[in-house]
Amino acid sequence: MIALYFAFTPYFQGIENVKENPELFFKSVNSTLIFMGLGISFSSLQDTTKTQNKLSKKIWEHPVKGKMMILFMCFMIVFLLLFGLIGYYKATQGVIKDISIGTIVLGLGMLGLLKAAVEMFEHHRKDKNKD
Repeated sequence: MIALYFAFTPYFQGIENVKENPELFFKSVNSTLIFMGLGISFSSLQDTTKTQNKLSKKIWEHPVKGKMMILFMCFMIVFLLLFGLIGYYKATQGVIKDISIGTIVLGLGMLGLLKAAVEMFEHHRKDKNKD
């Protein structure tokens, strides 16, 4: 919810204000990324023995779909962390350095979600678990 607030803050303040002061927009994007990473890391505290809905149940029960989802999450984490680390070390100061910090936090939050996804895949896959 906090990430949504920061995502829509530039629109609530008015586009004219953002045009005059563009660093407010990027500050808001950085806060959005940080709180998204924090929220995603808290979502990894869920019970991995249960699924939330039918779509996630279909994905985690199917061996190929589960592996594809885990690979997709891995590639996304690697991209976010590489983008964040390269931006952080290449930029001396400014907008790129700030957004890089938010991107790194989002990637680290996704690591916890990846751990939960692997556990869900192990608990729910049909080919290994014959219930």
